[in-house]
Amino acid sequence: MVVHAKIKTRIGQFSCQYTISPLILPIILYQPMAQPLLQPDKWISNYSDALYAYTLVRVNDSALAEDIVQETFLSAWKGKDSFKGDASEKSWLYTICKNKIIDYYRKKGRDIIQPIEGKDVSDGFFNEAEHWTTTDAPGDWGIDYQQAIESKEFYKILNGCKKKLQQLQQSVFVMKYLEDLDSEEICKALGISSSNYWVLIHRAKLQLRACLEKNWINL
Repeated sequence: MVVHAKIKTRIGQFSCQYTISPLILPIILYQPMAQPLLQPDKWISNYSDALYAYTLVRVNDSALAEDIVQETFLSAWKGKDSFKGDASEKSWLYTICKNKIIDYYRKKGRDIIQPIEGKDVSDGFFNEAEHWTTTDAPGDWGIDYQQAIESKEFYKILNGCKKKLQQLQQSVFVMKYLEDLDSEEICKALGISSSNYWVLIHRAKLQLRACLEKNWINL
């Protein structure tokens, strides 16, 4: 018998409605023992919004973000007996979700034609530590990150600019700056050389800079 269920959630001022897969219904209906290490029956209500927001920023696709969150809950449910309590329930779920996102980009990377190795003049904008050189660093953009409205608008534009990156550039950028993986881990996950990595990350930053200066700084 196929069962369909829906749950409404809210993220800030936005609302969305998840279609709950029958595969994760046992999580919702789970009845825990006294003082359990995990509370699967509360995962949807306690963490779905936050995990969805966390994922959406990284994949820029609402349907994909929903799928990854549901896969996160399903994997957590299957592995609940191995949870030892070394980390909090929340941290454990976020780690699973992070790994699902990395897996997504790893699979995408295998399907993408690798760029030709080599550098162009734009790659001189960065030093060996991946930072802007003194002469080419962006100026002060005057963003007050303490102002919620201004910060929200900036990140909305940033996400839009990130969508314009080529798929492999986006994969490298997300894994480097949002998932905090080092270059060796990224190269291994995506099956690219270190030379390709440097070219991709440098050009991604240049494209984001140009897009932000056009759509935010020059508004």
